[in-house]
Amino acid sequence: MRYASLGSGSKGNATLVQFLDQLLLVDCGFTIKEFERRIDRLGYHPSDISAILVTHEHGDHLKGVPPLARKYNLPVYMTPGTFHSKALGDLPRLHLLEGYQSFQLGELTIEPVAVPHDAREPAQFVFIAQGKRLGILTDLGTISPHVESCFGNCDALVLEANHDPVMLARGPYPASLKQRVGGPWGHLSNQQAAGFLARVDKSRLQQLVVAHISQKNNSLDAAQRELAEVTEQIGEVIYACQEDGFGWLNVS
Repeated sequence: MRYASLGSGSKGNATLVQFLDQLLLVDCGFTIKEFERRIDRLGYHPSDISAILVTHEHGDHLKGVPPLARKYNLPVYMTPGTFHSKALGDLPRLHLLEGYQSFQLGELTIEPVAVPHDAREPAQFVFIAQGKRLGILTDLGTISPHVESCFGNCDALVLEANHDPVMLARGPYPASLKQRVGGPWGHLSNQQAAGFLARVDKSRLQQLVVAHISQKNNSLDAAQRELAEVTEQIGEVIYACQEDGFGWLNVS
């Protein structure tokens, strides 16, 4: 199993997960033209995608999904709440994920996980192949006990560290947006991400990708300082960016 990102942040998100004959796309917050440019950089074409998985309805994750699915006739998997949250038009191969039940795509097992976020029925995902677990965990304001139990035993993890609370408080956002981002249904701070990593057993965790880093309310230096102590024992730590995401990583 391997994974890569086409971009991570508030201007657009898209992650690829590949195992054997399955190439899955998690979210698409880019225009078709921009997505085609970015996936070509990773050695694939949109027609190679087996299915699209959608985490929630916010534009930086969803806006490119309907046109991409229609142009390339791709299956789309999302919760009923995400589907009904806005008019998405015709999705020719729609699959609704009822009750966060796990499902199979080829030899991959996918576990949708409910998370606290200000969306109608958001889900993050754990991918399982040959006993290895890859977790993608962004866009949530709180690490609930359920989330911790689902993502605390991964071999590889993409984890949000969205903002530094001091930078958020002093930053350019209006007060209502600051409250939303920093609230229990918003986004994880550097400190929350560090706290989660401090609590869980990291003996199995071989790769950590720190993702969804805000360009206005965080910095690479601030995230690295906060996470330095809790990431010392992790074999590989990568910091994803908005423009380049990150290249292919193997979960072996």
